Amino acid sequence: MSAVLAAAAAPGAKGNVDQGAAGDMAAGGCFHCGAPVPKGSRWQAQVDGAARSMCCPGCAAAAEAIVGGGFADYYLARTEYAASVAAAATMQDEPELALFDQQDLQGEGSFSIEGVRCGACVWLVERRLGQLAGVQEVSLNVATGRVFVRWDPALCRPSAIVRALRAIGYNAAPYDVQRHDQGLERARRRLFRQLFVAGLAMMQVMMYAVPVYLAEDGTMDADMRALMGWASFALTLPAVFYSALPFFAGAWRDLRRGVPGMDVPVALGIAAAFAGSCVSLVSGKGDVYFDSITMFVFLLLGSRYLELNARRRASQALDALRRGLPASALRLRGDPGLRDTELVPAAKLAVGDLVLVTPAKAVPADGVVVEGETDLDFSLLTGESRTRRMGPGDQLPGGAVNAGQAVVLRVTSVARDSTLAMLVRLVERAGLGKPAMALWADRVAAWFVLGLLLLTVAVYLAWSTVDETRAWHAAVAVLVVSCPCALSLATPTALAAATDRLLRRGVLAVAPHTLETFERATHVVFDKTGTLTLGRVVLRQVVPVGSLDADLCLRIGSALQGENSHPVGMAIRAAMPAHGLAACKLRSEIGAGFEGTIDGVVYRIGSADFVQELAGGMVRSAAPSGTSTTWLACEGQWLARFDLADGLREEAPEVVRRFQRAGKTVVLLSGDDQGAVNAVARQLGITSAFGGRLPAEKLAFVRELQQEGAVVAMIGDGSNDAAVLRGADVSFAMGRGTELAQVHADGVLLGDSLLPLADAAVTARRTLTIIRQNLIWASVYNLAAIPAAATGLLNPWLSGIGMAASSAIVVLNALRLRQD
Repeated sequence: MSAVLAAAAAPGAKGNVDQGAAGDMAAGGCFHCGAPVPKGSRWQAQVDGAARSMCCPGCAAAAEAIVGGGFADYYLARTEYAASVAAAATMQDEPELALFDQQDLQGEGSFSIEGVRCGACVWLVERRLGQLAGVQEVSLNVATGRVFVRWDPALCRPSAIVRALRAIGYNAAPYDVQRHDQGLERARRRLFRQLFVAGLAMMQVMMYAVPVYLAEDGTMDADMRALMGWASFALTLPAVFYSALPFFAGAWRDLRRGVPGMDVPVALGIAAAFAGSCVSLVSGKGDVYFDSITMFVFLLLGSRYLELNARRRASQALDALRRGLPASALRLRGDPGLRDTELVPAAKLAVGDLVLVTPAKAVPADGVVVEGETDLDFSLLTGESRTRRMGPGDQLPGGAVNAGQAVVLRVTSVARDSTLAMLVRLVERAGLGKPAMALWADRVAAWFVLGLLLLTVAVYLAWSTVDETRAWHAAVAVLVVSCPCALSLATPTALAAATDRLLRRGVLAVAPHTLETFERATHVVFDKTGTLTLGRVVLRQVVPVGSLDADLCLRIGSALQGENSHPVGMAIRAAMPAHGLAACKLRSEIGAGFEGTIDGVVYRIGSADFVQELAGGMVRSAAPSGTSTTWLACEGQWLARFDLADGLREEAPEVVRRFQRAGKTVVLLSGDDQGAVNAVARQLGITSAFGGRLPAEKLAFVRELQQEGAVVAMIGDGSNDAAVLRGADVSFAMGRGTELAQVHADGVLLGDSLLPLADAAVTARRTLTIIRQNLIWASVYNLAAIPAAATGLLNPWLSGIGMAASSAIVVLNALRLRQD
């Protein structure tokens, strides 16, 4: 199909396509949708220079829009009719479209789309939306019926996207999560009812089939055998015409698309076994397989129900994220101390609003604590089990749960840009694509089905020449035993389980290829600041140079900092928050330091020049390389040197060692000076360290590694490493608050730790191992089972058990990834 579309879309390609094909397709019906044209209808549209009959004004308008947009080749490349436009046409009223612009869509989102029938539809939808001003990316997923679109809000609106889709005949609307989940629940209930009916039919049919099997010695007369057969026939009808409907519907859909899927051999096997049994029952000759049919339907529905539950469990993390989005907030009116609040929708919060976050409630939007201290639960966002103590000045992400006392928060970003809202959008987008291994399995399954159908015909013809009575039996067994369900389930089930495990541990795999490529990575390249280090200065050591010990010097220094918000002051206060001293007469000199009086003694803390004015003399010690210094002195005496540096993450050494033990080359690549980079590299045992690299030079470095054959995994802080994160084969970014909206990486570390990255490497390795196990099992099973069925060694009911067991083994093996 892709080749046909490419030929049709190429300039001047019209002459290379059978011009009569489209006309023949619409002979006697609507040219657009194929429906009967009402007698006397005057609705027409000009397509390929000819007037084409239409069944309604909606189809006529859609055809004119397609031709007017330059997509007339759609009619040459399509393999089946488009959906009727009558329903969509009635919905194109401006008030409804205007409502879509009021939804929380900020430049990207998914749209539910109906009426997509074939590859030509995908071609048409993606190219039509690509013509809209401001649309930057379009990706249509036929399986989910969703199209992901990214656009420039200044040039395009959701209503324009919906209007464009409806104009060419596709009913569309912004994706509604609640409606989607309700649809999944309805599908689960329907599948359970079908499974129950099939199981009940199977048990009842077995009651009549077992006596027939036991009476092989001729002890049952012909009339009783016929009665047993007719009873089995009656009980099999619900299983075939109700429980097996998903297989027949799926097979019909696949055949209409021209791509035979896994439902085709299943439906053919059920139909063939049922038809053959009916012929044998009526004629009184040959065997009946009603027990095999009901067992086959029940077991296959059971494996599908197991798969559906596995996928539902794999999406629990996303469901939890959605439920964590608070719908309302307590906004303060007037003085925060009065606690005069009003309940407002969280979506109505504006930057600068003061919000009261009560115990057990989620933070409605990202903000800063202005009053109160409490413990925050970040498990929903980062997977951390321990709470964190937060107080005035601390940043709180939207979605964290207040596990302590009430606090007052000043909103710094609106609810739709909160950390949790961004995370939900990233997770929803993460499931839109398929990795290369899954696409390969789908292609193999499609070709496998074609080969299977040809093999079935060959087996039937071969047995017809040897033993005609066994030909039908063998052909049905081949169809049943070789369903490629296990092959198609091998990859997506494992990926769903792995994605859920990672999300619960604080890693979001955004791109489809993340795990697959991370496992193949030969080089792991780390940024320094904010990645291997905390991205903020911490106090490394206090070196006394006078008569006071280090502890007292630290207490004095902390007291002198007062409410200093400078990173150096905050680092010293964090090292000794409870100093127990009272400093008075505090004054500061910008860029120099602080002076204050404690117990009648004047002290200064700050730069060497500032402190020297009070202490006199000269500095008597030098700071180690890679650190900055702050000095403490009193009148006539130097007291201490405070060495500060960007703090190394506590878990960084372990993470680096784990990658090195896995055989990967670890590289430190930073924009900081070479001395600071070397100091960090020595602490971590990294032998390849490169400093002083600008963003463009980082990208050039990674590309040079790739040219040498390396597969590069890049880990950065996501704020200024966009180019190199995109350029690496696979990349991870440290996710912090609203920075999630600007992440250009394939994965996001949701917490403030690197340990989940090492866990992700282990999960990637296990995932690829399990996928390979599943694919090998599916292949070995088919290689063994198909010859057995073709040579008559397997009965249809044994074939059904084998096929269902094969699918169940694949699903259960994949679910091992969810275990901690």
